[in-house]
Amino acid sequence: MARGKLRIYLGAAPGVGKTYAMLSEAHRRVERGTDCVVAFVEHHHRPRTEVMLHGLEQVPRKHLDYRGSAFTEMDVDGVLLRAPAVALVDELAHTNVPGSRNAKRWQDVEELLAAGIDVVSTVNIQHLESLGDVVESITGVRQRETVPDEVVRRADQIELVDMSPQALRRRMAHGNIYKSDKVDAALSNYFRPGNLTALRELALLWVADRVDEYLTEYRSEHRVSKIWGSRERIVVGLTGGPEGRTLIRRAARLAEKGAGGEVMAVYIARSDGLTSASPKELAVQRTLVEDLGGTFHHVVGDDIPVALLDFARGVNATQIVLGSSRRKTWQYVFGPGVGATVARESGPDLDVHIVTHDEVAKGRGLPVARGARLGRSRIIWGWVVGVGGPVVLALLLNTIDLGLANDMLLFLTVTVAAALLGGLFPALASAAFGSLLLNYFYTPPLHRLTIADPKNIVAIAIFVGVAVSVASVVDLAARRTHQAARLRAESEILSFLAGSVLRGETSLEALLERVRETFGMESVALLERAGDVDPWTCAGSVGPRSPKRPEDAEVDMPVGDHMALALSGRVLPASDRRVLAAFAAQAAVVLDRQRLQHEADQAKELAEGNRIRTALLAAVSHDLRTPLAAIKAAVSSLRSDDVVWSEEDQAELLEAIEEGADRLDHLVGNLLDMSRLQTGTVTPLIREIDLDEVVPMALGGVPEDSAELDIPETLPMVAVDPGLLERAVANLVENAVKYSPTDEPVLVSASAMANRVEVRVVDRGPGVPDEAKDRIFAPFQRYGDAPRGAGVGLGLAVARGFAEAMGGTLNAEDTPGGGLTMVLTVRAVDSLPDLATATAERQAS
Repeated sequence: MARGKLRIYLGAAPGVGKTYAMLSEAHRRVERGTDCVVAFVEHHHRPRTEVMLHGLEQVPRKHLDYRGSAFTEMDVDGVLLRAPAVALVDELAHTNVPGSRNAKRWQDVEELLAAGIDVVSTVNIQHLESLGDVVESITGVRQRETVPDEVVRRADQIELVDMSPQALRRRMAHGNIYKSDKVDAALSNYFRPGNLTALRELALLWVADRVDEYLTEYRSEHRVSKIWGSRERIVVGLTGGPEGRTLIRRAARLAEKGAGGEVMAVYIARSDGLTSASPKELAVQRTLVEDLGGTFHHVVGDDIPVALLDFARGVNATQIVLGSSRRKTWQYVFGPGVGATVARESGPDLDVHIVTHDEVAKGRGLPVARGARLGRSRIIWGWVVGVGGPVVLALLLNTIDLGLANDMLLFLTVTVAAALLGGLFPALASAAFGSLLLNYFYTPPLHRLTIADPKNIVAIAIFVGVAVSVASVVDLAARRTHQAARLRAESEILSFLAGSVLRGETSLEALLERVRETFGMESVALLERAGDVDPWTCAGSVGPRSPKRPEDAEVDMPVGDHMALALSGRVLPASDRRVLAAFAAQAAVVLDRQRLQHEADQAKELAEGNRIRTALLAAVSHDLRTPLAAIKAAVSSLRSDDVVWSEEDQAELLEAIEEGADRLDHLVGNLLDMSRLQTGTVTPLIREIDLDEVVPMALGGVPEDSAELDIPETLPMVAVDPGLLERAVANLVENAVKYSPTDEPVLVSASAMANRVEVRVVDRGPGVPDEAKDRIFAPFQRYGDAPRGAGVGLGLAVARGFAEAMGGTLNAEDTPGGGLTMVLTVRAVDSLPDLATATAERQAS
């Protein structure tokens, strides 16, 4: 099924007539025979809007109750069942009542569109999500209901419903928007002329940008290369020199003179990475153009005039601003320059402005093609062969007469060899020197630098041309090989960076160390500062004597406005800056990620602490109050003079006081233990001890017949804190007795396995399902329907905390035949003698 089309009426403020325009369109469509229904339209008791609803079919609304009040919302299922061709849905940014099908009305609209229903809707500019802060700064009111910009941008048609602020205020004063009792407040607050003017400008600019997107798409689809001057768009060509600031300001002044002018600064970088631009100056110029409301673009291209014109035509620019050339007069022999070439090739639809500046004719190095890095030894051998080879060959040929053609081929061979070894310049020297030797020794008249036969002139000219051509091809191949190797290395480095980003495994120090190793630097530091005048601080560094400021480093790479990657050790070539920029951006990302992770950990700890404190207060409110109330009641009864208590009654009351005090002692002890565990202040005093010295003491808090003990005497000694182990086992036993049947005693047994000893507390209670076995060890957890008086739910949490503090573990297992088994594992003492000797010593003692 084809997706439906969305048409939106966009307004600057309430009351401009969006709903009225939507209903007018509905009437026109109905008159043409279109199946059009009103899915949801709110007339807000505006008479003229309410009249427009007459004659249109309305889908019944859905009634919802929320907090004792009745509300109506659009019935999405009803509209889908009705399946009209067009549905009218008012207030696209509306938030639905809780309990509705979707949280937002625009989500309801998405369902209708997916079902193939065309939708006509309305929205105000202040409800666009990206403009929330701007609207709040203008009106002082934060919009609670917003719609994502992308939802509105995807609309097939957007129509602006515009009205001047004065007309809208008159409509408001006449009572056409709000009731009379709200008119004065609205006119003096939200509907002030300044607010309405600013909102209207926002709406106009937003729609203008959308229209520009439509135009760009149309030009791209229809391959329109001719510039359409629909608005002034000025492109500033930057070289990275200091004159760029002057050009940007001049372009901004030109843009101010036209309607809706836009400035786009572009820097063309060579694809081989060779550049004389200053990264610091480019960063300053980027900031300047963005402060003036423009945009900065970085484009790669070997032919700068062609790349600049392609960019200008691609963005539908109308003007180009360039600076006067910094070349000296003699340098024009190499070409007319970028400005002259752009002006000549721009065509009639693109104006070119050449702006003078203080750097005119002060000199600028022309880009020179750098040869491949063949190595010192190869270059030396190239010169030896290029210069010495023709001499040796001439001496040999003076003894043998092979003819001029063969002599020229041999000299050409020497030239090719020089090109293969040393590159272009040794080959050119070999060609020039070889041609002189050929002329002097082998072309008549001999031993003179003149040539009698014109055919020999042609032969020598061909020799020189072939030699130069071969040398150029060899040199070009060597440079391309070097570039390919460099790009391969760069791709490997960038692949490493991309992988580290995806895995999230690189720390800042590791990344900086990678930078230091990759570029062979002494030290690397990531510097940042809060503002333009604040001092620099070091966020991370590696290596000795790391720079404290970007100015102190041999190389610095800006990362935004207030961060820089500074390297010390050597000056990097311009071709290395591309990869360095990627490292710098990744370093900033890693730093942000580390700080966010640290903040998240702190927030998690804070949330956990708040949860513990909340649960503690909840526990204190009941579990600690109950024994206190029992104790107070018993003490009050004993102190009463109105009743004469028998000895049995007094003993019973005293027993109640003792039980309440014991219960309080147990609860407070667990609370204190849990607080120690949460704050990390539990410091176990590990020593060697037998289990049968500790475990029996842990059973003192339960009835005599409720637990059975099975601790073999052959067990090795364990390395534990006796006090912590006793508390842990006591909590496990008390928990097991609590859930075990009265006729099934809890079994406490122990066994040795390898280098550890396991204490098992076995009960025959209801057991715990597998998915809840870890959850029962969380603080303040009571399993099942345990009553509030059964404790605060800290026993098992304290037991596991004590076990882990001693280097052990505590886990829950199912008891064969039903029930739960707690397995407490502690370390055995490895330095003991054999078990027989240990047993004899214990029996003797």
